[in-house]
Amino acid sequence: MDPIRVLVVDDSVVVRKIVTDVLSEDPAIEVVGTAVNGRIAVGKLEQLKPDLVTMDIEMPEMNGIEAVRAIRAGAGGGGAGRGHSRVPIIMFSTLTERGASATLDALSAGANDYVTKPANVGSVAQSMESVRQQLIPKIKALTGRPVTTGPVRAAAPAPAAVRPPAPRVGAVKQPAVLVIGSSTGGPEALAKVLPALPASLPVPVLLVQHMPPVFTRQFAQRLDRLCPLTVVEAVDGTPLAPGTVHLAPGDHHLTIRRTGRGLSTALDQSPPENFCRPAVDPLFRSAVETFDGAVLGVVLTGMGSDGRIGAGRIREAGGAVVVQDQATSVVWGMPGAVATAGFADEVLPLDRVAEAVTRRITGPRVPAAHPAPAPSFAGGRR
Repeated sequence: MDPIRVLVVDDSVVVRKIVTDVLSEDPAIEVVGTAVNGRIAVGKLEQLKPDLVTMDIEMPEMNGIEAVRAIRAGAGGGGAGRGHSRVPIIMFSTLTERGASATLDALSAGANDYVTKPANVGSVAQSMESVRQQLIPKIKALTGRPVTTGPVRAAAPAPAAVRPPAPRVGAVKQPAVLVIGSSTGGPEALAKVLPALPASLPVPVLLVQHMPPVFTRQFAQRLDRLCPLTVVEAVDGTPLAPGTVHLAPGDHHLTIRRTGRGLSTALDQSPPENFCRPAVDPLFRSAVETFDGAVLGVVLTGMGSDGRIGAGRIREAGGAVVVQDQATSVVWGMPGAVATAGFADEVLPLDRVAEAVTRRITGPRVPAAHPAPAPSFAGGRR
């Protein structure tokens, strides 16, 4: 198999060297070129024909967000890079408010994923290890290669046939809660699914999107601007009520706690599961326990297999599971793991997920005569 051809774009000579050295150590990856800003990167696409681009955000002349837009538009119509408008792009971000906002803008513009730059790291070796653990698995997942190293060793299951859902012992329980899990490609997927859910949805919603701190707060705010439902970053001890979506904050598992006053959100920093915190499986498990299986689980695009075990628990307890199909997923790791295990009641294109959720919770809806275009979580900043 030919190596994955990567173009590294960053205005920092130190970062370019660290990323290039780390990637060059992996025999499955070849760094075919570097660029010091987005304009040069766009110009090199046709010449280098990379399989993937790593992109810094803040650069002179043309920043990373502008470069992503130019690439997705076919290099601005100038011809160069026209055939590479769909090349996967991974952004390099910083764990700051400004960095989070810019990264969400880049994802909305068409970037596929992001990694965070090493912060407060004491040595070049530690910086390289940080990049190695974050970046290499994502490069391989986005280019369809087996992931065998890094913190997501269980990621990217080999292509397998979708198994029919396991036979049920009893009837499916009417959902009393909606739980959703997503990762790579999730922000844009959620920006299409959540706004299509009705404000009158009669159940609470809890959501895990693999994201670091700072990012989740801003992401919740952006989703809230798009949705008829209220979207908040989850806070420990908030009573569950219909019409509110609780997004797990970065570095905290989100579960459900039963108290004398009813059910509420619960946050904790117990060990990562599936190499993730927040993780989908703890949420799915706790939903099954506190709602006695009356759960609708949704698993959207993402690398790894987080949510597979929890989805099995949901179906075993009488709930239902809907997953995104392979054709519309950025990475069919998480939904694929559920589907190939036989835990999915429905495997659907992204644009049909919201209808399935609404139908299972409230019954069929009559579609609007003139549906509005799907929103983007950039919040109108395109």
